[in-house]
Order: sequence, then structure tokens, then C-alpha cells
Amino acid sequence: MPIETSGFLPINLLTGFLGSGKTTLLKRILADPAFADTAVLINEFGEIGLDHDLVESVDGEMVLLRSGCVCCTVRGELAAALKELYSRRERGLLPPFRRVIIESTGLADPFPVLSTIKADPVLRHHFCAGNVITTVDAVNGLRQLDTYIESNRQAAVADRLIVTKTDLNAGCDGQALQTRLRTLNPDAPILMATDPDLDLSSLVAVQNSVSPSSGLSQSGFYCEEPVQLVSSDGAPHQATISSISLCIDRPVDWTAFGLWLTMLLNRHGERVLRVKGILNLSGEERPVAVHGVQHLVHTPVHMDGWPSEDRTSRLVFILDGLDGDLLKRSFEAFTLARMSQMPPATSCPIAAAR
Repeated sequence: MPIETSGFLPINLLTGFLGSGKTTLLKRILADPAFADTAVLINEFGEIGLDHDLVESVDGEMVLLRSGCVCCTVRGELAAALKELYSRRERGLLPPFRRVIIESTGLADPFPVLSTIKADPVLRHHFCAGNVITTVDAVNGLRQLDTYIESNRQAAVADRLIVTKTDLNAGCDGQALQTRLRTLNPDAPILMATDPDLDLSSLVAVQNSVSPSSGLSQSGFYCEEPVQLVSSDGAPHQATISSISLCIDRPVDWTAFGLWLTMLLNRHGERVLRVKGILNLSGEERPVAVHGVQHLVHTPVHMDGWPSEDRTSRLVFILDGLDGDLLKRSFEAFTLARMSQMPPATSCPIAAAR
């Protein structure tokens, strides 16, 4: 589902493992005047103690807060809750909110929430996918990443990573957690919840363009090396998270690539946690950035220019239990066969955690 800002209401997902600080962050968001034009869908009001902020009870599942936020409980289908929210907005029964934030449960895979937007024909005409905001506990985060696939998935699909409880973590190595997160998700900004200068509005800000300086690596690409996931004790990771980086040194045919990626995600989308990279397309002077989370592919973005003299297309796939070698071979068999006079793709080193 494309990220758009004109005519669509962005839905931002707040996720994170159990006890990672989602509730605390959500309370800060609800109290911030910058979010006065926001609708928030949460599991139960009692979990975040909103009584002192309550201004008006619309009904048993919806309240208005002093900050201007609209808060709803989600007791049934998410799609139904979003439709009802939008209907009331259009009928003037609620303030004209401009964005939605959904808090997911700590054990939830983030993708089903995002896929709801794309799958429902009514929702996709009114809403678009915004940012995934993932909280990570500085005290227990490494252990959770070692143990739970849900924690890895939540971090891998994040657009913003918020490290919480750093004030309680004086005796632990915070850099190790950041290194793990950076390896798992090469380009999501890592922010500290305890930072007094943290701009909460940046969590939901939509990036409409990509500049060469936006890359984190020296060459400007999203990821120089594939993911190398090991547990904090150096042992192989329990979760079957792996990655593969494809490098193609000739222009890519966009139609062939689009068909291949569509078929890959239709067949294995739930196991492709993330795909990201930049492409040198036939007939295009500027590079094109691509970004997908499982079945959900965002609209490609033209970058301002190439970050270096290197015009190699690079794609990084974060996979869950999917053989990277098979993905590479399917890319070569389908895509490169349709690129006239193209040499085979080269593959950057493959690191798999088993």
C-alpha cells in the first residue's frame, strides 16, 4: 500500500514486545498537543489510565481527551473499528483527525494490522500505511531478541525504533542492543525514549523523498552487509532469521522485477520480513528506492541522485525461515532471463542464523 499524504489518512502502528514501554510512550503521545488531530485505537482504556484525561465519553468504546485525541477500544475486528471511526469523522460526530495510531499487543506480529488496510476495499480508499513504531526494552531487549521471533519481527519491520528504560539500564551494555537492532534493521532511526529532546511528532512524520545522504553506510546504500544474527552469548540465533543481499551491476528492467517481486510476496510474503534497496532502472537517470514489509510494498521513490559513482543496484532481504539461495536463484531465473544482454546477478555474502 503506497504511503501518501494527500487524500489518505495514515495509519501508524505502535508495537513492541511485552513490557517494552508501549503504554508509557502512548501516554506521552496522548498528552502532546502535537497529536491533537490524532485518533488512537487501543486494546483497553484501563491499561493506560486515561481517567484523568477524559473530557467526554462518546459511547462505551470511544472517548475524547483534553489534548484533542480521539481514543477507541478495539474489541472486535480492526477493519470495523476503523470504518466506524471514519464514518463518525465524516458525519461531523468526531473532530477531523488527520492520522490514526494503533497500539498492538506485545506478542503480535505487526503485519496483520498493516495488511488490513490493503485487504479491505473500503479502508484502502480512505487510509494508507504510515510508520511502524517499535519500542525495545533496554533492560530485557537483547534477551527477548535472543528468544522470541515476535520480538525480531517487530524490530525488523520498524520505521522508527524507540529504546526505552535506558535510565534503568546503567549496568548493561546499551551499545550491544543498538548494534543488534542496527544489524536487524539497517535504516530505521534508533531513538532514546529518555531523550529530553525527543520529537514525538517525528515518529509519525512521512518521508516523501529519499536523498543520497539518507543512507547509513559510507556508500549511501541502506545496507553494506547482510544480517549476521547471533545470540548475545555468540551462539547461533534460535529464530531462523537470515538475510541475502543481491548486487546487480547492469540496469534492471522494472516490469520484470515487479513481476518477480509480486510473485515472491504472493507466495512467501509472510516470510519476507523486509525488502529494501535501490535500483538502477533501465531508462532512469536517478536511482529508485524500494521498500516492502511482507506482502506490503510501498510506492517506489526516486532519490535525488546516486550517493556515489557506483551505479550497482542493491537489494537486502530479511527472511524468516526462507532459503536465501533459493531466492537468489529465482531472481536470476525469472528477472535476469528478461533482461537482454544482462550478466548474472552477483550475491553479497549470505549470513544465515539457524
